[in-house]
Amino acid sequence: MSRSEELFARALEVIPGGVNSPVRAFRSVGGTPRFIASANGSHIVDEDGKTYLDFIGSWGPMILGHNHEGVRRKVLEACMDGLSFGAPTEREVIMAELICSMVPGMEMVRMVNSGTEAVMSALRAARGYTGRDKIIKFAGNYHGHSDSILIKAGSGVMEGGVPDSSGVTRGATADTLSAVYNDLSSVEEILDQYPEQIAAIIVEPVAANMGVVPPAEGFLQGLRDLCTKHGVVLIFDEVITGFRLAAGGAQEYFGIQADLVTFGKIIGGGMPVGAYGGKKEIMSVISPLGPVYQAGTLSGNPIAMAAGIEMLTILKENPSIYTGIRETGEYLFNGIQAILDETGAPCTMNHVSSLGNIFFTPDPVVDYTSAQKSDTAAFGRYFHYMLDNGVHLGPSQFEAMFVSAAHTREDIDQTLELIRKYFTK
Repeated sequence: MSRSEELFARALEVIPGGVNSPVRAFRSVGGTPRFIASANGSHIVDEDGKTYLDFIGSWGPMILGHNHEGVRRKVLEACMDGLSFGAPTEREVIMAELICSMVPGMEMVRMVNSGTEAVMSALRAARGYTGRDKIIKFAGNYHGHSDSILIKAGSGVMEGGVPDSSGVTRGATADTLSAVYNDLSSVEEILDQYPEQIAAIIVEPVAANMGVVPPAEGFLQGLRDLCTKHGVVLIFDEVITGFRLAAGGAQEYFGIQADLVTFGKIIGGGMPVGAYGGKKEIMSVISPLGPVYQAGTLSGNPIAMAAGIEMLTILKENPSIYTGIRETGEYLFNGIQAILDETGAPCTMNHVSSLGNIFFTPDPVVDYTSAQKSDTAAFGRYFHYMLDNGVHLGPSQFEAMFVSAAHTREDIDQTLELIRKYFTK
């Protein structure tokens, strides 16, 4: 029995499903999850001592690579001062100033502890600001596990959301309405059906939780225009795209400005942290300035702030990093596309800059319905082939590959050679 198998067996006795986040359990691909002992640069090492080329990067935030020396040093220095105070610190101010200086339209920002908490708080702020109750999300977009946002995709965009998890009441999701990603007409239908009742539209500017699905031309601008016309708060969920597509995130990359933006672990160099912010007039409804309550003892934790300040400063002062990861991403994903074309594999390659993935369907993937056509069993076989040959991918058809600044051309060539062998065997 391998060390990972031994640890998983122990974990199953004391942790639900043996994991602390569902996708780690390998349920959609089968087999035993690898328990990771260490990581550095573009590689991770499991408890059995096997090294893998990693394209998960802790689900995105390791944009500089694992265990970056500068970030690690700042964390260790901060630990010497204490781990948590439950009181304001200078680092919180520096971090807020840094984020506001980098993100378009970011006038005020509030630190929280996760992307889920950031989304939950941003939606509450939007409701408090507008005095309206309903929100629109998109089928296949994931915004964390807070009750009001966990609704079934469904095709009935005119109906109140049906809970997508046991333990979530219909009342909690009744004001959440689901539209079709990349389909502005589905949004217009809801806005017409519920005039002056929609508080916010929340969207992943690049969908990255149903696989990577880029926004269609004009889609994000269309959302911006509809929100302006109807007095609706536009929220970009940039837990994945923030500080990855550009220093200013998807807003900078696509040239579209949202009213509120949410961030996750990427602003803390992978540590447990999140943030939401945007227009001052909206953020001013947050307590203690306004009537919308939101609080957290660990919000602005000094260790997470130290990590985030260092990483964001590096990204801000070195724009060539973005050029590099974009070129590396395009080299990988265009290389995969060439292999698919040459071999006639029934797959579709989607990517945006340093984000991408292979869908095991020959049809274009533009929304949740088309993503669901994927052959997940075929993906599972591909996943295990790559894992057995030392490449660590997300254990689900519907997860992105993340390219970091630590990935080299040698890493990519190695990966492409494995993929070529798989599709020509």
